[in-house]
Amino acid sequence: MQPKLKFLDRYLTLWIFLAMATGIGLGYFFPSISNITNALSAGTTNIPLAIGLILMMYPPLAKVDYSLLPKAFKDTKVIGISLLLNWVIGTVLMFGLAVLFLRNEPDYMTGLILIGLARCIAMVIVWSDLAEGNREYTALLVALNSIFQIISYSFFVWLFINVLTNKLGLANFNVSVSMKDVTESVLIYLGIPFLAGFISRYALVKSKGIEWYNRKFVPKISPITLYALLFTIVLMFSLKGDKILELPMDVVKVAIPLIIYFVLMFFVSFFICKFLNVPYDKNASIAFTATGNNFELAIAVAIAVFGIHSPQAFVGVIGPLVEVPVLILLVRASLWLKGKYYT
Repeated sequence: MQPKLKFLDRYLTLWIFLAMATGIGLGYFFPSISNITNALSAGTTNIPLAIGLILMMYPPLAKVDYSLLPKAFKDTKVIGISLLLNWVIGTVLMFGLAVLFLRNEPDYMTGLILIGLARCIAMVIVWSDLAEGNREYTALLVALNSIFQIISYSFFVWLFINVLTNKLGLANFNVSVSMKDVTESVLIYLGIPFLAGFISRYALVKSKGIEWYNRKFVPKISPITLYALLFTIVLMFSLKGDKILELPMDVVKVAIPLIIYFVLMFFVSFFICKFLNVPYDKNASIAFTATGNNFELAIAVAIAVFGIHSPQAFVGVIGPLVEVPVLILLVRASLWLKGKYYT
């Protein structure tokens, strides 16, 4: 039976719009909310927000089956293609689009680059299932990306934002990030939920069994990501009441390069795999893994490094707003391509 997108996931774009509207309404009618937010901070860290960001990352990392990693390295062709698409083609493509469309707005440009460097580890399993991809290979690629992300994300941020922007003559905008700050935020907002997810998976699978874990525990924790994301958006937008008229056009500015990225990345990935004679089920897994992004990580790093009020954090929120409707269309395109090229 063809899987369907769950109710919460299917209307994610609507929930994000409602969370934005709720946040703006709170900020407009209760301007003192910013004082309350600041009172719940320790240094530069807002405690409720930090908890929300960590909770946002926990479910996808608790779903990852890291025992698949040894098997991953046996299929060098598929893994090689996936790593090339995710960590070379995908990152360079998003960087190019960010510079092309947003070079005159360096804060938004930086936010888009942060998204491009955060490879997908959550919704990709949903898209792959809907497109009749190979679930085991999708899980395997997610495990690989999770580990690679922890090891390399801060380095890639430094390379693309500090070094490459300088080489392209964009340094006059003072576009730079502290590798130390990014590393700290990755260790907190990716490292803590990674450890929690790994430990809970190991302990619960050992005590309850893999069947119970996948059928009972995972469905229970899955909605936490959405609730934490919406909480973050409400809090962010409650502090943006003064920019309410600017927001719609800013959403469009960020959405255009994102849409182009999703479409290009999917078709480039699909046809590279087709050219290399990768079977359809693995092709779909690789293509959707390369096309999606880890917006939760991008939002967490943007807030930790640039602040909750920052344009970079705003760009992170626009990501899932755009991703869901575009990826639904790309699932349909994938099934059409299956009928055209694989029957």
